[in-house]
Amino acid sequence: MPIDFVAFAYAAAVAGGGVLGYVKSNSIPSLAAGLLFGSVLGYGAYQLSQEPTNIAVFLGTSTALGGLMGYRFYNSGKIMPAGAIAILSAIMVVRTVTRYLSPPLKTE
Repeated sequence: MPIDFVAFAYAAAVAGGGVLGYVKSNSIPSLAAGLLFGSVLGYGAYQLSQEPTNIAVFLGTSTALGGLMGYRFYNSGKIMPAGAIAILSAIMVVRTVTRYLSPPLKTE
């Protein structure tokens, strides 16, 4: 199975965003949430790389993070970081569901 680099990059972006939030504003909740969600997304990306139909962890975490950050964006109106993560999460949810529902490629 090929490695899902896009999923791993998304997980790294979420974790990196938490670290950046801590460095920039000394926000421990940003650090904790970023590392927690990034780690779970990394595990989900690993599962996707091993078995492309094993989407539960990655899809659930992306959906939860997208909903949470979408709510924060709705209340604050700030594109960074809430809006950007909400958009990235929505893209990843659509990508994951699309890849799951599309027929597998035939290799002959």
